[in-house]
Amino acid sequence: MALDSKLIDDGLAADNTLQAICYKRGSLQLLDQRKLPLETMYLDIHGSTDGWNAIRDMVVRGAPAIAIAAALSLAVEVANLKDFNGGSKDAASFLESKLEYLVSSRPTAVNLSDAAIKLKEIISKAASTVTVPESVFQAYIEAAEIMLDDDVATNKAIGSHGANFLQHQQNNSKRFSVLTHCNTGSLATAGYGTALGVIRALHAQGVLERAYCTETRPFNQGSRLTAFELVHEKIPATLIADSAAAALMKEDRVDAVIVGADRVTANGIPWLLMMHFA
Repeated sequence: MALDSKLIDDGLAADNTLQAICYKRGSLQLLDQRKLPLETMYLDIHGSTDGWNAIRDMVVRGAPAIAIAAALSLAVEVANLKDFNGGSKDAASFLESKLEYLVSSRPTAVNLSDAAIKLKEIISKAASTVTVPESVFQAYIEAAEIMLDDDVATNKAIGSHGANFLQHQQNNSKRFSVLTHCNTGSLATAGYGTALGVIRALHAQGVLERAYCTETRPFNQGSRLTAFELVHEKIPATLIADSAAAALMKEDRVDAVIVGADRVTANGIPWLLMMHFA
């Protein structure tokens, strides 16, 4: 993977949030999150091998971002593929094999395996209706790009609904403070963020007094990434030690806690959520 240093302003989305993933058809760059917050560097991703290495080496992290980065790394590879030998079935087999390879970079990332399953279905359908490999590749590229757009739209919806819910829970009090853990922002997703997106929405609505984020040891996603995002967007925030969360709540300095959930069951039960503050 070739290194390409960029100023932070080059990695901004239209809403001024940071971008972990910078994509246009045929080109993909991933923000090297191992170097944050001291250095901002994007890595050029030329194909699935680069994508696999970036996921394995924690260049990109966060379940949504991992899935999107994997899908787009393969999209870039086939967009620049020259002289593919074979028909539509061969193209489908090629893509499916590459997706299985990408899933092996982080087998525990459910978003990644889910994305691979959905993309395989699209590949299979395309291969059954066309005869030339280029059409299968085109269908795959378009599907991966839709995943990118859908993730951002979903995150913004989460932010809006979450902010409205918290305001209702607080009886629409004028301003309140929120505690979060780990990193669930634009750096962990295709853009905007999930739990941190709710905090972002509260700030935009003018009702956030202060955001508190924990260090999140041992990888320090909170101190290195969440704090970095909050400072960048000028959201009033305080970084605290993980062990200080209980004292903060005991002193009634936190009105709500919002964190990410690895999975949520169909009946609304979050998994691996309460362990954050157990």
